[in-house]
Amino acid sequence: MDWHRKEIDDVLIEFDTSAEGLSPDEAARRLELHGPNILKEMEKRGVLGMLVEQFRDFMILVLIAAAIISGIIGDVTDTIAIVVIVVLNAVIGFVQEYRAEKAMAALKKMAAPSATVVRAKQEMEIPASSVVPGDIVALEAGEVVPADLRISEAVQLKAEESALTGESVPVEKHGRPLKDEEQPIGDRKNMLYKGTTVSYGRGRGIAVATGMHTELGRIASMLQEQEEVKTPLQKRLAAFGRKLAVAVIVICIVVFLFGLAQGQPALLMLLTAISLAVAAIPEALPAVVTISLAIGARKMVKQNVLIRKLPAVETLGSVTFICSDKTGTLTLNKMSVEKVYVDGELTDRPGRGSAPLAKRTGDELPLSLSLLLTACSVSNDARRNGEGNIAGDPTEIALYAVAGENGFGKEEMERKYPRVAEVPFDSERKCMTTFHRRDDGKFISFTKGAIEPVLERSEGVLVGEKVRPLDRQEVMEANETMAAGGLRVLCIAMREWDELPGEVLPENVETGLIVLGLAGMMDPPREEAVEAVSLCRKAGIEPVMITGDHPLTARTIAKRLGIIEDDMETVFTGRDVAALSQEEFDRRVTEIKVYARVSPEQKLKIIRGLQDRGQFVAMTGDGVNDAPALKRADIGVAMGITGTDVAKESAHMILLDDNFATIVRAVKEGRRIFDNIRKFIKYTMASNSGEIWTIFLAPLLGLPVPLLPIHILWINLVTDGLPGLALAAEPADGDIMHRPPRHPKESIFAHRLGFDIIWVGLLMGGVCIFTQAWALRSGSEHWQTMVFTVLCLSQMGNVLALRSDRQSFFSQGFLTNLPLAGAFLLTLVLQLATVYVPFLNPVFKTSPLPARELAFTLAMSSVVFFAVEAEKFFFRRRRSHNVRSEAGG
Repeated sequence: MDWHRKEIDDVLIEFDTSAEGLSPDEAARRLELHGPNILKEMEKRGVLGMLVEQFRDFMILVLIAAAIISGIIGDVTDTIAIVVIVVLNAVIGFVQEYRAEKAMAALKKMAAPSATVVRAKQEMEIPASSVVPGDIVALEAGEVVPADLRISEAVQLKAEESALTGESVPVEKHGRPLKDEEQPIGDRKNMLYKGTTVSYGRGRGIAVATGMHTELGRIASMLQEQEEVKTPLQKRLAAFGRKLAVAVIVICIVVFLFGLAQGQPALLMLLTAISLAVAAIPEALPAVVTISLAIGARKMVKQNVLIRKLPAVETLGSVTFICSDKTGTLTLNKMSVEKVYVDGELTDRPGRGSAPLAKRTGDELPLSLSLLLTACSVSNDARRNGEGNIAGDPTEIALYAVAGENGFGKEEMERKYPRVAEVPFDSERKCMTTFHRRDDGKFISFTKGAIEPVLERSEGVLVGEKVRPLDRQEVMEANETMAAGGLRVLCIAMREWDELPGEVLPENVETGLIVLGLAGMMDPPREEAVEAVSLCRKAGIEPVMITGDHPLTARTIAKRLGIIEDDMETVFTGRDVAALSQEEFDRRVTEIKVYARVSPEQKLKIIRGLQDRGQFVAMTGDGVNDAPALKRADIGVAMGITGTDVAKESAHMILLDDNFATIVRAVKEGRRIFDNIRKFIKYTMASNSGEIWTIFLAPLLGLPVPLLPIHILWINLVTDGLPGLALAAEPADGDIMHRPPRHPKESIFAHRLGFDIIWVGLLMGGVCIFTQAWALRSGSEHWQTMVFTVLCLSQMGNVLALRSDRQSFFSQGFLTNLPLAGAFLLTLVLQLATVYVPFLNPVFKTSPLPARELAFTLAMSSVVFFAVEAEKFFFRRRRSHNVRSEAGG
């Protein structure tokens, strides 16, 4: 309902109420009819339901099956390892989901605990949950608005609505009807909304919506309707698990049948096939993923990023669009004087540059600028609190700061110009006036406010030390220039008095004013955000600004940040988004870089539009209005300092410093983690395929089965364990932030990974078969021990070589990943122990190798390492050649 367009009398008639309020009986009847004024929660799954949900993932089911098979064949160690991994993943998933349920609880905290209403002509305090439509609600500064209200009375009333609208400063309110039908929430100056705060003045309003029918309630509904979006890694691993299970079953059946055809004992081949199945399933993969993400999350805390949901760490690597809120994320979240108009000239902020103006001019400021800064200092209610922070209205804090920076500190100036009287700000007059006593016993008044009402009360302008007739057009042109740059403009004027007037009333004192100048303010962009936007572009990520602020302000900030590059690029408003059909909007959504005055529903529309176009979207925000989009986005990023509890609970990660630049560091970490997960998959799948090829090819070539079940399970245990986990600590490649993002639908085997798994596995199997054939031809009795050792150590050579797709192992250095170096040496020692420790020989069916056979075994074990290094050398040469060709062309 467009309550903002209706006259107060019409609203009273609509709700069958009056300024005297509802009767107690009528209020009770409406409470029964409409229900309590609270935010309702959807029916939630119980703790047991959330726990059971963790075991429905296909990869987890495959691991459970592998654990059962391991138990059947007597491999208790593998069974315990798999069970521990499954339980660990279930606990982590359960904790994340349980914490996510807090979002609605945080939203409910925003509701006012009590409210003052008029019932039967009497003001009374009642629980906010008892407010009903038609109630007359009274509000004072500092109170939380209990329901959506159509304002009926406003006395210097201002409301802090940033959590709901994204507006960076308190909004002045009034009771007059508005004509525009499509007025966005931030422009509805005659409405107050549930969960916002009255920051100044007092007022009354008619409750037009309560509970889930309020704007806050609509956001709560959207928040509950949003389903968690699966991360690219979750999708890739699910698909990988399904394909792997089918492939393993087929291979094991083939191996079993080939063994029987060769005349091998059925029980031996059954155990071999089952052992091969257990070995082929990378049961350490979920653990590697979890540990990689946990290590990344711990590192990110040191970089001011708190991860709430572990998959978000990896998700950052796929981000193609970052949709960022403006206030506090790209900007400082505090108003600052950016330009001043004084002495007929428009200049940058006083004090900006190498030194404040007072110092640069030898303390000889023009009288006009000196008086302007004096007015900014003393005609101001901002003050420094006990903690050393400046408290007050954001506009006055900006004036306080610019005066102090130029040697006009408030405390010192108040001693020189003590305040003796004032006319407070009034939304009708749109200005305020303060009186101050001068050293000579006379008085000076300063008036500041909106430009038009101040000019109407002025007759001159101070230029240097002379008062000239006011050129209204010249001042208005300066105002329009500043406003076009997205600045909020304040006009400051003065008048001198021999003595105080008898009555300090607006009509007596706000006349015959002399204009000192104009001050243009805005919430300026963070300096580091400019570089962050540039780095995003280099990394193939498009930054998009989505704000509830004014379009002119949004455009100015976007240009200064580099999000848009010229005035030809369109800034879309909420009205523009609403006017487009879904089809037309989806067609244009990837081209739009700045949105202003958008509603929570439209933020969701933007996110969905990008996702429908195959983009992977991160959304940053701090307000309640951001919460549904944060939850819907592929990764939601909340602000830790200014963010509301609702936004934090809805997000996947939290920026502890509220800094957009921190996201870039997080993206780099996310890419590193995914690279390392891919390295583990390449390593473990190549190793597993090497085992499969060894057992599969030997019978085809007329050779005996080269490995026993115990050999397969041992190799699986020592090679998939510590060395694979140590890959999680691999540092990032140098060019990691110069690559485009991974496509969200890209296979986990993309970029030659699948090809590398196949050829390395084949090479590994071929080396083992060659070793077996050589040993048998040489008459060696230790051929099975040699194959066993070659297969194990070949995997160690592979893990060292694949640490980087581009760098040589020799340029990286053995000790740049200490966990992997330690895991390599430990695995080498353990494998040699199975060969040379006497009491282990009967357990592993091995025998000590003579020096000649050991040397041959070690030489064959290094083949895979040098082959992978040779491949990297070839691709480095080809990339270098391509770069030179492009440079020459």
